[in-house]
Amino acid sequence: MMQAAKRMPCVMQRAARVFSAPVLKRAIPLASANHCFRASFSTEAQPFGEALKEAVYNPEWNPTGIEGGVDTNKLPWIPLPQVPGMSFKPLRVSKETGMFSVIMQMKKGTVQPDTVYMGAADLMVLSGKMTYSKGPLGGTVDPGTWGYIPGGARVESIVAEEDCEYLMNFYGPAAFLEGGSVKSVLTGPDVAAAATKRGITLVPSTLGECLEHDAAKPALSNAPEPLAIYSDSKAAALCSGAEDIAGDPSKLTSPHFVDTKALPWIDGGMPGLHLKIMRVSAETGVVSLIVRQNGQAVPHYHLGASDFLMLNGRIGYRAGPPEGYGPGMWFFEPAGARHEATQRVKEDEDLIYIANVYGPIQFDSGVGTPVAAVLSWMTYLQMAQAGGASLVKSKFPGSEGTYVASVM
Repeated sequence: MMQAAKRMPCVMQRAARVFSAPVLKRAIPLASANHCFRASFSTEAQPFGEALKEAVYNPEWNPTGIEGGVDTNKLPWIPLPQVPGMSFKPLRVSKETGMFSVIMQMKKGTVQPDTVYMGAADLMVLSGKMTYSKGPLGGTVDPGTWGYIPGGARVESIVAEEDCEYLMNFYGPAAFLEGGSVKSVLTGPDVAAAATKRGITLVPSTLGECLEHDAAKPALSNAPEPLAIYSDSKAAALCSGAEDIAGDPSKLTSPHFVDTKALPWIDGGMPGLHLKIMRVSAETGVVSLIVRQNGQAVPHYHLGASDFLMLNGRIGYRAGPPEGYGPGMWFFEPAGARHEATQRVKEDEDLIYIANVYGPIQFDSGVGTPVAAVLSWMTYLQMAQAGGASLVKSKFPGSEGTYVASVM
């Protein structure tokens, strides 16, 4: 163990100290630091022995690190036929799970009717203001507000007080209501069909497809329609199963809103890395967080997928352009993706992005070197508590397995 530790760069030694600190071991007994990393730091014979002797990660390919990226500023706004006044920019649709990621736009005065979310959803307000009309958490949300909606929730109407844009991940279809009954439904296939009709190639969902993505996608013919945050310097200040819920007023709920501006930055375990953690799911392992990365990220594998949207600054990749990628760039990192290093391009501005991490991340000091650390949902939960930003169990009935930051 000591020999392995000596081979780790100093940043990973620091990460190991942070993740195995006594305060983390006390935080969540069920998910102790020793439990999380015992396998990672062990130099004993591995249990699979000869079965994995010749196995290597991602054989016969040389990743660029930017396999699944799209500049949302270049995408057109596509009208949402289910709700006049709403539009979206399509990012990704999973054929396996039905999940889809989009950036939504509501024009001032637009009303989104009562909606049943047949899968969970999360959102981040990027610009403008909108008001959730009723409910215990009813009120106006503005840029920097993150929200979580559990699957099966019915949310009352939303009114756009200003032109509003927000990133939204749907983990299932959304049913729009009228008079207590379902009038229309938005699904992943709807988003995919709208993109295909306009010649937009969605970011694929697997590593192999992502590697072919840039070469295969055609150039867009539309005029670019940038997000408000692209030019706004203040951006960083940032039907089955639905009918029963639709007909039961007692099942009205409101999203769990978090004013991320009020959350503290906590130590991310590496120099220059700080986090704001909004959600940790003990059921799915999903973690939602905002990252301020002003140092260089050490080599790592994405054992599960993740995605993130640039909010401020510019991020540089090994195979990317010298100027990096700025606000509005959305990345999908498929399970199995590896990055040797990412860093901010400009030293005089913070590099900030909002991310969803759908599985563990494994850190090392280079291809073929020992595993230095593995970050899972258990680790993030402990990090939040150790940093004085403890999460609490969701108050939504049946959603107690989700831990969220404090309600605004």
